[in-house]
Amino acid sequence: LAVGDEDLRERIQVYAAIPDLNPRRESGRTSGRWAMLRLRLNLLLSGLTSEKVTWQLLSANWPVSATEYLLIRYGAALVALLFGWTVFKSPLSGAGLAAIAYLAPGLWLNRSIHQRQTKFERQLVDVLVLINGAVRAGFSLMQAIEVVTREMQAPASEEFLRVTREVGLGLPLSQALANLSARMQNQDLNLMVTAINIHNQVGGNLATMLEAVSITIRDRIRLFAEVRVITTQQRYTSYLLSLLPFFVASALFFLSPDYMAKLFNRELICVPVTAVILIALGSFIIQRMIKIEV
Repeated sequence: LAVGDEDLRERIQVYAAIPDLNPRRESGRTSGRWAMLRLRLNLLLSGLTSEKVTWQLLSANWPVSATEYLLIRYGAALVALLFGWTVFKSPLSGAGLAAIAYLAPGLWLNRSIHQRQTKFERQLVDVLVLINGAVRAGFSLMQAIEVVTREMQAPASEEFLRVTREVGLGLPLSQALANLSARMQNQDLNLMVTAINIHNQVGGNLATMLEAVSITIRDRIRLFAEVRVITTQQRYTSYLLSLLPFFVASALFFLSPDYMAKLFNRELICVPVTAVILIALGSFIIQRMIKIEV
């Protein structure tokens, strides 16, 4: 019996060592606690955010809230300040590194928004063709939008999926499309949304309207591409002339902070201020000269 009891105990140990569902429960509890912590943090610090930052995060499709984004910026600036002060033994170096760390997420966010909007702009003609074909095949407008969410790639599929979700939650289609237009900031999309809203209010042949819009958008894209090719040299020249002084000043600031600190004395403070103003003015003039409305 003792031998049998030992054998039974070994078998129970083998099956007891199998993790079963406990890790899933623990992971579920951990994710639930993390989600609750994020919710409380967002509710506590919601007054620090702005609607503009929220729209920017929606345009970039970043999986963070406006509160978390601000905490990331302030936290990165604080860490950079302590790191620069400790490594370079100068508060000015720490302040400069903190400014760079604070501005870097904003630049990254703007770059993500620009890349996503540009990619959406390239997909817009295909979206119109797909919606037009679905409408001609007998689909309703919402069914045609659902076809776009299934057939197109991101970001078009993600944005129109958000439109269908907003409509499913009770938002009018016109408002959902207006939100899409606000996120993408695209004139061609505004033309498409205006045509759909006019059709919903007045009626008419939606397929014919979308076909006319798609032809107009194709012509505008072709003309805009030609203009960008012609003005490429001027645009990159303005970028180089505007950013080069700041790169040189940043390098000198980290290599010799005491030397650069002399520019911020009371007697010479007008020199960097005047330089920044003139650089900004020159960049603005060049950008206005090469900006051609299509």
